[in-house]
Amino acid sequence: MTKLLATVIFSALLLVTGSVSAAKQKQPDILWIITDDQRPDSISAFNQAVSGTKLSPLGYVQSPHVDKLAAEGTLFSQAYCNSPACAPSRGSMHTGRYPFRSGIYGFERAHPNVDTNTQTIPQVMRGAGYHTAQFGKHGYRIFRWGPGNTWDVVDQYDFRVDKKNDLTAKGRSDFHVEEIWQKDRDRGRVEVYYYPDGTTTEFYINRQDAELTDEDIKARKNADKKHDVLRAYTRGQNMLIIGGESTQPADKTQDGEITNAFVDYLKKNADDPKPLFANLGYHFPHTPVLPPKSFREAFMEKEVEIPYRIPEFDLAEVEKLPPQMKKFFDYLNFSEMTEDEKRQAIRDYYAFCAHGDAQIGRSIEAFKEFCKKRDRDWIIVFVCGDHSWHLGEQGIEAKFTPWGLSTRNAIVAASSIKGMFPKGAHSEQLVEYVDLAPTFFEAAGVDVGSDNFSHLDGASLMRTVRGTARREYILGEINAIAGPRAYMRTKDFAFSMRTRPENGKPGPAYAPGENIDWALTCPRDKAELALYDLRVDPDERNNVANDPEYKALADWFRKKLGDIVLGDRRLEVDWTKENEYYLSDFAVGADDKKLRIPKKLIPKQG
Repeated sequence: MTKLLATVIFSALLLVTGSVSAAKQKQPDILWIITDDQRPDSISAFNQAVSGTKLSPLGYVQSPHVDKLAAEGTLFSQAYCNSPACAPSRGSMHTGRYPFRSGIYGFERAHPNVDTNTQTIPQVMRGAGYHTAQFGKHGYRIFRWGPGNTWDVVDQYDFRVDKKNDLTAKGRSDFHVEEIWQKDRDRGRVEVYYYPDGTTTEFYINRQDAELTDEDIKARKNADKKHDVLRAYTRGQNMLIIGGESTQPADKTQDGEITNAFVDYLKKNADDPKPLFANLGYHFPHTPVLPPKSFREAFMEKEVEIPYRIPEFDLAEVEKLPPQMKKFFDYLNFSEMTEDEKRQAIRDYYAFCAHGDAQIGRSIEAFKEFCKKRDRDWIIVFVCGDHSWHLGEQGIEAKFTPWGLSTRNAIVAASSIKGMFPKGAHSEQLVEYVDLAPTFFEAAGVDVGSDNFSHLDGASLMRTVRGTARREYILGEINAIAGPRAYMRTKDFAFSMRTRPENGKPGPAYAPGENIDWALTCPRDKAELALYDLRVDPDERNNVANDPEYKALADWFRKKLGDIVLGDRRLEVDWTKENEYYLSDFAVGADDKKLRIPKKLIPKQG
């Protein structure tokens, strides 16, 4: 084990190219937008670019504001998250490191007191001279732990619409679930609906030490009927709301309030001499899926003209899955819902995305006006989903999996700086969420090529546009629902494998670094391999890892991926302690971004 202590040195120089007026030879204002659980085919511009039609493969979508942004800049249609769950995905964005290099694999609460700590995006941007502001969902689980905390961002403006700051409890939303721990109330979970007149409806959906009362059940049924609520009753989390109608008009929903706060902030801070780096973290289309009435009714009308298609699925697909991936299906099952329920879930999901697009449009226009008043150039980066979302593919409605419907997303980047992101361009190069940190750092003038940033796993999107950053595969790892699993995706193949025998996290489940090469040395069946030939099976419905003609190729991927995620500087941290971790080094350099699959291992098509 070796120890790495990274410190960050900032440069005040702006390294951008293009024709920029003398008045604007200064750092640009930057807006970074992230949505939650949004799949890329909810964006018409994405569909048009990849398939020649504005429709999703499942039906009608609407995204005029993101479409406009794509026309002003570059659409990256092969963007992949590095972990298909909120916290680890956002952790990879904010650190610029893969989960297996940051030690953030799932929903464990990380802290900065390990020697391997590096600074997050807001900290680096503040060091580069920016004022930073955060609106809405953070998502990454980094908290203060002991002395010397370096992950706090001093003086960052922070507006959250969540329970923590009591904003939803004050009606700044349409719905939230409250965890009850007060001594004078039964412990459990309470759903709360907020209405425009200031009234609320609330009821228990779970009582920890008692059965639900008849009043609880009646109140929930009445609310479900009133708001046309559809719950994921076939999933392990069977109370999740996956369809229904919001109680509030669009600008008073949770995401509407985030937008309101951002627009108000821009109006009040136009005279700030510092450049602005703002992060908008929208909650849509995360559950509860409750689009406002105006959007929902418009999509219901459109559905008459363009009926939604339910994705194809057969239980035979599950039979060829390893146990770990069968658990995804068992826990996240969508296949047993009725045809009408499936169509409602699909329609309400896309309607919710359309509502979110309108909020994004409001924010973008306000931001551009803000930059114009300040005579500053601007950069806008829209990340379509911190991960993606299944709407029946693989028989589930969820995330968390290594399949493409959990991991593939889209990024739209635009700028007033000529040539930075060519207008109307479509890039099919593989990009990853670890590319976001170096993108923002380079835009701010930070020298990301210096040794101080050697820990970054990605390359800036500007380098991708310039053709100086290319990779032949994407990487990721997840440790949620079914335990630790890593994935690799190429143009032609999608592969995943179990990385640890235990289902827990380092520390609580096993000592960091213990038996680190297990997935490479254990019996083949214990590694639980999954391989899809995307040349003939783009929807990933037939796992061929154990088929005779593919076994050697699957074993090659096991070695390639295993060396990278286990031996090339894998970081495992016991986050319950101050500074206990393991950093692997038995295959340093394995992550060379090249495949070099022996031709003899690749079966012929057809």
